[in-house]
Amino acid sequence: MGIAMVGTDLLSEKAAIMRESLQKSQTITDNVVTILGSFDHRLSTLEAAMRPTQIRTHSIRQAHENIDKTLKAAEIILSHFDQYRQAESKILKGPHEDLENYLEAIAKLRSNIQFFGSKNSFRNSDGVVSHASSLLTKAISKLQDEFNQLLSSYSKPVEPERLFDCLPNSMRPSSGSPGHEGEHNGKSNHHSDSHNNNADAVVYTPPVLIPPRILPLLHDLAQQMIEAGHRSQLLKIYREARSNVLEESLQKLGVEKLNKDDVQKLQWEILEAKIGNWIHFMRIAVKLLFAGERKVCDQIFEGFDSLAEQCFAEVTTNSVSMLLSFGDAIAKSKRSPEKLFVLLDMYEIMQELHSEIDTLFKGKACTEIRDAATALTKRLAQTAQETFGDFEEAVEKDATKTAVTDGTVHPLTSYVINYVKFLFDYRSTLKQLFQEFEGGNDSSQLATVTMRIMQALQINLDGKSKQYKDPALTHLFLMNNIHYIVRSVRRSEAKDLLGDDWVQRHRRIVQQHANQYKRNAWAKILQCMSIQGLASSGGGSNTAGGDSGTGGSSGASRALVKDRFKTFNIMFEELHQKQSQWTVPDSELRESLRLAVAEVLLPAYRSFVKRFGPLVESGKTPQKYIKYTAEDLDRMLGEFFEGKNMSETKR
Repeated sequence: MGIAMVGTDLLSEKAAIMRESLQKSQTITDNVVTILGSFDHRLSTLEAAMRPTQIRTHSIRQAHENIDKTLKAAEIILSHFDQYRQAESKILKGPHEDLENYLEAIAKLRSNIQFFGSKNSFRNSDGVVSHASSLLTKAISKLQDEFNQLLSSYSKPVEPERLFDCLPNSMRPSSGSPGHEGEHNGKSNHHSDSHNNNADAVVYTPPVLIPPRILPLLHDLAQQMIEAGHRSQLLKIYREARSNVLEESLQKLGVEKLNKDDVQKLQWEILEAKIGNWIHFMRIAVKLLFAGERKVCDQIFEGFDSLAEQCFAEVTTNSVSMLLSFGDAIAKSKRSPEKLFVLLDMYEIMQELHSEIDTLFKGKACTEIRDAATALTKRLAQTAQETFGDFEEAVEKDATKTAVTDGTVHPLTSYVINYVKFLFDYRSTLKQLFQEFEGGNDSSQLATVTMRIMQALQINLDGKSKQYKDPALTHLFLMNNIHYIVRSVRRSEAKDLLGDDWVQRHRRIVQQHANQYKRNAWAKILQCMSIQGLASSGGGSNTAGGDSGTGGSSGASRALVKDRFKTFNIMFEELHQKQSQWTVPDSELRESLRLAVAEVLLPAYRSFVKRFGPLVESGKTPQKYIKYTAEDLDRMLGEFFEGKNMSETKR
């Protein structure tokens, strides 16, 4: 109990101490608050006293900043004025002496106009901006003159020799004559290239039309003119400078602008040479001149594709038209068989250049040029197809009265066969034509057409053979011509298309005509060697008895035998005179035909002379009747079919 009382007293004592301490802390706090309140009042008074000073200081600082900004703005304006004066000085001197500085001055002048135009104080004043704009107009005008002068001075026609030097070696003319080159390469070289596996390796090197160091300057001038809104003036200058030069280059080469009427008036030999030249000119124009022109155009107008395409189109339009108009005139001219191959040549060159034309003449601006080239290609194909059909009909209906009195190969035959041979040089081209107009397999189409042409030729030859009055010459003529056809087919690619059956069938026809010739030419003279009709009804000195040593001549009449020998001599001499003028041009066939005649004639003659010769030899002047030995006849047969003239056959 006592312990508890003691603990309570201690707690009460500690609580009293804590109460006293808290009261002291409150007193201190109140004193601090009073002191701080006094400080706040003093600070407020100080702040109020310093505010006017702060305002003045801020105003001074703001004024300094404004002065700095104004000075900087003035400095910029003054620098632009300075640039303007410098630009004006350079522009007034003109671009000719220092083009790069002139272009730099224009750029600065444009910058100044943009700067002053953005400032209200200057924009509202006509003086600065209008004067600068006027100066820029003069600068661009001088720039335009400089572009014209620079482009014109370096735009010169390309001499033919330079163009020939850009060709692959195989296509360069041996002489400087464009005509020679066109004639030489217009056809044969073109075909050798198209069928050569290395044709794709042929490289054409376009000539340098404008020096490379000049092109960047022209590009910069063009860019300034475009930025100044002078596109139309630029286009006009470029077109007039380059278009005329391009046309002059083609004219120097030999290109002519001929229409349909001009073409119709030309002799075929001249026209054929011009077509050969045209083929070569097309290659040079597309692969060299137009390719070079495209390169120049792209470099000058780099970054302005649509303008480049438009300029290129306008520069080349007249030149392309000049070239295509000739091709169009040929395609529209009167068709004739000899034109087929040149039409195919022209079609081939258009096909060869098709992808390059599409590449060079790309874009909307060149659409008409591409369409014109495509239209010509199709027109040439159509005309070639129609001419091809005309030829077949012309062969069958050929009514030429060309006299072939000796029965040799008719000119029509050799013409048609050569025509067919040439067709096989154009197999790839004909494949395209057949596929375009008829469809089907090209080999079967060509075989069918070739057979039709051969059939048409034989029909015509049958008609021509009827002009001969001598049936033997009729068959000799047909034998010669069909043999020529068969031999030519066997030695050409036509054999693979027509087949062995066709060849064998026509060889049999040749043999049939040879047999018919022998029958018609020699049947009568062989009758003279027959014993029929030699028997006499009476005896006497004009008959041969059984003891005469002649055997089978018993009962033969000497007079009849003499008459037979006389008739034989006359007939053989007539045959010799006539058939020595006839011709079998193929040596193998000629010898074969002579041998076939000799194998029939000589044994019969020897037998007749041996049997009935003694009747004549025992009489007067036997040599009058037995004029020839078998050897003489054999020698004279060797003169048959040589095509000798009349004076040579007279003995």
